Amino acid sequence: MAEELKVEATATPAEKAEVAPKEQQNGERPARGPRPQGQRPHGDRPHGKGPRGDRRPRAEEPKEYEETVVEINRIAKTVKGGRRMRFSALVVIGNKKGKYGFGTGKAAEVPDAIKKALEAAKRNTFELHIVKGGTLAHEIIGKFGACSVFLKPAPEGTGIIAGGPVRAILELAGIRNVTSKVYGSRAPINIIRATHNGLSNLKSYKQVQALRAKVEE
Repeated sequence: MAEELKVEATATPAEKAEVAPKEQQNGERPARGPRPQGQRPHGDRPHGKGPRGDRRPRAEEPKEYEETVVEINRIAKTVKGGRRMRFSALVVIGNKKGKYGFGTGKAAEVPDAIKKALEAAKRNTFELHIVKGGTLAHEIIGKFGACSVFLKPAPEGTGIIAGGPVRAILELAGIRNVTSKVYGSRAPINIIRATHNGLSNLKSYKQVQALRAKVEE
């Protein structure tokens, strides 16, 4: 035993290099054999309860409102150092069950402007009474400033005959059959406010009956 230990201790570096594998001489790591099943490689950390890569996708929460970006406008303000560019966004939201809202937002970037507009729209929501057939109770003209919007009920299967801003607010409110016409100003925010004015002045059958009873008295 003593002689064997002495031989190992006095081995030259050249002899040790001959004994070492070729991968170690070239500076490469020796190849590893197949890993037994159920074992993780050194340094891997478990992710969650299951094995790595076996993650279940999180269930997306249902949205309370659907949103539509009606307009993105670039605005500029002239200051002492030059022109400062910003963006304004107009967004309409609704649950397609009689509830809708709209809002505007301004920011230096488009996503921030849309986010601000969505927050403003959620604080500015309204209820709408939809009659049988997914249409309006009666004809109405909504006005705001120099803009007027004419809304007329339509039979089942007609669809929404309206322009961009009017279509956006009617679709998200849940109306399926209606015809409309815009007069005067064509600014999207004015059209939406005029449409909202018309929808908010709609009267149900019971309300009309109550008004007629008061008139007869």
